[in-house]
Amino acid sequence: MSDAPEITPEGVEAAVADALAAIAAAPDTAALKAARAAHAGEGSPLAAFNAQMRSVPKERKAEFGKLVGQARGQVTHALAAREEELASAELSARLEAERIDITAVASRTRTGARHPLTLLQEQIGDIFVGMGWEIAEGPELEHEWFNFDALNFDEDHPARQMQDTFFVDPVERHLVMRTHTSPVQVRSLLERDLPVYVICPGRVYRTDEFDATHLPVFTQFEGLVVDKGITMAHLKGTLDHVARQLFGAEAKTRLRTNYFPFTEPSAELDLWHPTFKGGARWIEWGGCGMVNPNVLRAAGIDPEVYSGFAFGMGVERTLMFRSDVKDMRDMAEGDVRFSEQFGMVV
Repeated sequence: MSDAPEITPEGVEAAVADALAAIAAAPDTAALKAARAAHAGEGSPLAAFNAQMRSVPKERKAEFGKLVGQARGQVTHALAAREEELASAELSARLEAERIDITAVASRTRTGARHPLTLLQEQIGDIFVGMGWEIAEGPELEHEWFNFDALNFDEDHPARQMQDTFFVDPVERHLVMRTHTSPVQVRSLLERDLPVYVICPGRVYRTDEFDATHLPVFTQFEGLVVDKGITMAHLKGTLDHVARQLFGAEAKTRLRTNYFPFTEPSAELDLWHPTFKGGARWIEWGGCGMVNPNVLRAAGIDPEVYSGFAFGMGVERTLMFRSDVKDMRDMAEGDVRFSEQFGMVV
């Protein structure tokens, strides 16, 4: 201990000053750790003064003990205060660097999902375009003549009543929200040269309840063929091909006698669904038949020369069959989680 510095008030004061200066200058906790070792550790001047207390005369031990003890306490307090200050500053800097503004729009891009009805409608359109057909569109706000009269609906037909059809005020204008896409078929016959092979997809409106199996606004796809020599065999072959494309190679259709004003003969269209989750079965899919001669005459076409067939199915109903959707309301409520089940298709 002969190399230990002699304890003097001046020496202790100088050691404390050096320690406080080093502590205050430490820019971060790593530098403060080095300052602690240099000014408060075992090899520091204050530690040396403390060790020198062994050689201090007995009568002066209290005086020098108090001097060195207060000095070490002052340095220890300064170290603790600076450590807390630096730790708080470093924590604030880290939090600022990792800060997320929860009031701002998220910067990441969320994978979207197109509505499954849109995807299915486009797939149906592709099937018919692949057969050489054209896609025809028309207005959703339609004149009553196109929606009913040209399609051979009698004036007292129930569908023409307000409890079944949305009429637009004033009623005297004879404007309705189309109840089917059949008016597009009539417009196609008036606007296009024969022969006509068109598929007519689109939104339609009826005064139905909003429940698991009905919507007041839904989508249809209707087909129309007018050409020479068209028969029910052409209709059946077309429907079987579409069924196989949509539901698999084992799918097929059957026709049950029914009545529709715009077709004669008319039939209900049933689908044999081979992969139905409840087991393979026949399911009612839509309506079809040979174009009524009165509809051809309304479009200025001679039914003695031309014949044709027409059919119509609901896109929502088709989606229910294909994807086992239990509640039709899920298709209309706009919850993106419903669409995400079907994936993102560009």
